[in-house]
Amino acid sequence: MASSSNQRSSAKERQPSQGSHSSLNSSTSSLTKSVNGALEKPNRPKAPAKRSVTPNSIAHSAGSGDNDAILKAPSKRSVTPISRSNSIVSNDPEPGRVRVAVRLRPRNAEDLASDADCADCAEPQPEMKKLKLMKNNWSSESYKFDEVFTETASQKRVYQVVAKPVVESVLGGFNGTIMAYGQTGTGKTYTVGNLGKDDASERGIMVRALEDIIANTSPDNDSVEVSYLQLYMESVQDLLSPDKVNIPIVEDPKTGEVTLPGAASVKIRDLDHFMELLQKGEANRHASNTKMNTNSSRSHAILMVYVRQSVAGIIDPGMSFHEKVKGTDVHGGTVIRKIRKTKLLIVDLAGSERIDKSGSEGQLLEEAKFINLSLTSLGKCINALAENSPHIPIRESKLTRLLRDSFGGSARTSLIITIGPSARHHAETTSTIMFGQRAMKIVNMVKLKEEFDYESLSKKLEIQVDNLTKEIDRQQKLRDNYIHEMEKKLKDCQLSFSEAEKSLVTRSEILEKENACLEKEMEAILSELDQQKDCNKLLRDEVARLELSLEHCKQKQHENSTYQKALAETTQMYESQIAELIKQLEDERAHCEGMEKQLDATKKLLSDHERSIKQHQLENSRYQKVFSDTTQTYEKKIAELTKHLEDEHAHREHAKEQVDSLKKVFNDKTSNQSNEITELRTKLAEADQSRETTVNELQSLKVEHTTLLSEKEKINVELNALRGKLLAEENKRMIVETELLRLKQAVPENNENFKDKKLHMKERMSRGSSSFRTTIDLHRSISDQKATIAKFCEEVGLEKILSLLSSEDIDLQMQAVKVVANLAAEDVNQEKIVNEGGLDALLMLLQSSENITILRVASGAIANLAMNETNQGLIMSKGGAQFLASTASKTVDPQTLRMVAGAIANLCGNVNLHIMLKQEGCIKALLGMARCGNPDVVAQVARGLANFAKCETRQVTQGLRKGCSLLMEDGALTWLIENSNCTSDSTRRHIELALCHLAQNEDNAQFFMSTGGLKEVIRISSESAREDIRNLAKKTLKLNPNFQAQLHYGR
Repeated sequence: MASSSNQRSSAKERQPSQGSHSSLNSSTSSLTKSVNGALEKPNRPKAPAKRSVTPNSIAHSAGSGDNDAILKAPSKRSVTPISRSNSIVSNDPEPGRVRVAVRLRPRNAEDLASDADCADCAEPQPEMKKLKLMKNNWSSESYKFDEVFTETASQKRVYQVVAKPVVESVLGGFNGTIMAYGQTGTGKTYTVGNLGKDDASERGIMVRALEDIIANTSPDNDSVEVSYLQLYMESVQDLLSPDKVNIPIVEDPKTGEVTLPGAASVKIRDLDHFMELLQKGEANRHASNTKMNTNSSRSHAILMVYVRQSVAGIIDPGMSFHEKVKGTDVHGGTVIRKIRKTKLLIVDLAGSERIDKSGSEGQLLEEAKFINLSLTSLGKCINALAENSPHIPIRESKLTRLLRDSFGGSARTSLIITIGPSARHHAETTSTIMFGQRAMKIVNMVKLKEEFDYESLSKKLEIQVDNLTKEIDRQQKLRDNYIHEMEKKLKDCQLSFSEAEKSLVTRSEILEKENACLEKEMEAILSELDQQKDCNKLLRDEVARLELSLEHCKQKQHENSTYQKALAETTQMYESQIAELIKQLEDERAHCEGMEKQLDATKKLLSDHERSIKQHQLENSRYQKVFSDTTQTYEKKIAELTKHLEDEHAHREHAKEQVDSLKKVFNDKTSNQSNEITELRTKLAEADQSRETTVNELQSLKVEHTTLLSEKEKINVELNALRGKLLAEENKRMIVETELLRLKQAVPENNENFKDKKLHMKERMSRGSSSFRTTIDLHRSISDQKATIAKFCEEVGLEKILSLLSSEDIDLQMQAVKVVANLAAEDVNQEKIVNEGGLDALLMLLQSSENITILRVASGAIANLAMNETNQGLIMSKGGAQFLASTASKTVDPQTLRMVAGAIANLCGNVNLHIMLKQEGCIKALLGMARCGNPDVVAQVARGLANFAKCETRQVTQGLRKGCSLLMEDGALTWLIENSNCTSDSTRRHIELALCHLAQNEDNAQFFMSTGGLKEVIRISSESAREDIRNLAKKTLKLNPNFQAQLHYGR
């Protein structure tokens, strides 16, 4: 992170224009041929060029014939790193912005064993460069990145997209940074530092980056050096020299450049040499085994790659000596070397972790504190840079000091964030994604790190001076010898004095001529200085032109701000219209709820009528039975009386015959038979009286029979009237249901309808239609609704809202429980709701309320609260399981059953609650709710059984539990086998996982073999739609000796 002065430097200072290059090139045209010859070593052969052309040679190839040799030099690539890097910077609309990519790690064995429902919390959308993050079972959010990698993305593709542009920029003269950030165990070290010993395709970014750098540098003219460090507990340590600890960090007060003077810097010979160094550094790096990662890095690893490149430039033979020293370029000169000193940082950050999940203790806990502290400091700097804060807290941590040039500085930075698919780490995944989103807002001021090779030029000049000095010494010796010889000749021969004098005069004249030549050269040098002043004047004019261009850019920015203000006003107008549409939607929903209440009342009245009809039918059947019994009794009595009457009549006839015979006897024996006649008359009177009694009884029976017939007719009339009323009520109910269905179709109820309407809105907007005002954007309406609820909660207070749950007004109570349910869907609100007594109020509603809507919404709120482990224990301790089971038994509404089943399914994911769930009857309640046949309810039941089986089997494998599963006693295995071929993919996946987990317990083997469960596991191992489930089934069959014996016996 650079200082504010570096941040305010303009892009045009960082990227010199072509005109400035050409002006600088023109100043080198005055170097003399003698100096050019001295700059080259005659005995040292030139190394073949690795790049075919240079930027200067491309620009001036048409004007210089001497450059043909340069253009025809052997090359390894068709385009130089300079040209490629410059093209990247010039074509990119935001060359300095931090590029952020996200990579999703595949599921590992722990995820497969712990996540029963296999529900990924993140869904990559690489074609749209978006990542969809699931918040809960029914809502999600999408985030935009520069690149999104799925779990199948190769190491090569990750390097090509994330790291290679930065490596090319480093080769082109810019500093670069590649950094990996994410939760522990999400694949940062695999992405960045994997050596790929067994498989070259598995190599990470470090190895591939050095491979490209080594391939594009010359071992003769260029050098590549590396330093490998780790930041362990706020102490900088050298991984290549482990004895160097607590290395100080030094910052240049002028440039702000960060250096580590105590760190070892090793020159790289080839890729194998680098891999040996990297392997040595990895062996010295601190790593430990935690619950989150078996090989968790406990320090931040930083690989510093220093690249020094020598690039060809141009020098004009007519340049002055001072211009040669400055090293400026002109057209048509000879080659001079430029030096590019760039630095590449490859950072493998230690993963963030939560202490309660990682289980760190002792030294591991201290390490985790320092890791989280440094990552927190880095996050603060990222936030401050993203928000353009005037203060950047870079000195809070050594990590931020080391990375000050990477974020907000002059380096080209790429960040790859790694996340895992498990929903158990939803909070860490969300934090990682938001870190990447904020980093994308940072724009660095990239600068070209290029300068002339003053050191090489100085060495060449020193060699030239040494050669000239040697030549002068040699000439001086020759002159001394010559003088000595002359003196000898003078002593030997005085006669030749005159000739020697002439010779001296002649030499004096020669020296005068040489002096005149030197004066001319001085005049030439002065003229060259005047030319340099003219060149400086041109440069000042160019600076003035750039300042005018900068003012023009500021004016354009002001115009853009005006356009943005107009766009904001238009957006506000559209938001007000959307708010009105939302209000209309709420009115429609209220009307729909009123119709639902009317339908409930109609259903209740209809059920009352049905019960009345059944009661009448029972009474009618009872009356008919009594009538038939009475009729049969009376018919028997009539038959008996008729028979008795016939007997009496026959007896009477017989008596008459006896009377006649007696009369005949009486005539004969009148005096003797008087007493017998009296007795016979008495008997006859008794017979007459008996007959009259029988006739009266028969008449009364006939009257009762007539009365029963009339009552039967009245009952039939009442039955017909009741049937008519029932038909009328049935017609009314059908009319109300039709109206309710029409209203539900008119009102959107789920995200998919909103998404369809949103797409329809976009299509109609593209055609210029006015239907934009009639279409509601789903995500905005949801966010507005959440904001409205949050604002309402702040104004009214959560305590008052919870107090309304006990209100006697049903409508007020219903609205309050809906607000509480929406608040419970957010993790940040759950603790407040529980502390304020919201959980107790929701459980009381389950116990006391008879309203279907209140039961459904309250069950959904408890299901959201049950996603937290702490809340699960509170729910069970307050009798929540019993209340949920009771609610499941007293309602048949599918939506209410789905919410209740979801709450119980979440509780099943806590192994400490299994016995209580079994005792409270929650398992029986789950299986009972599945009988309604609703697919959503069945899916939640299957998820609950899968959670129960997974946690139970985990304890068995860890040796914490023995015996068969608690699910076996309630018939859960039979239900799983019967529904293993359901049509829903999600439900079938949960059922298959539950069967596989139950089969892992050897004590359940007898149940599986007796109920056909073994056949289902065999079928799952070959026919399951998911590969991970098939592998789990195969593993289960292989490890269970009972199954192996059964399979062997079957063969």
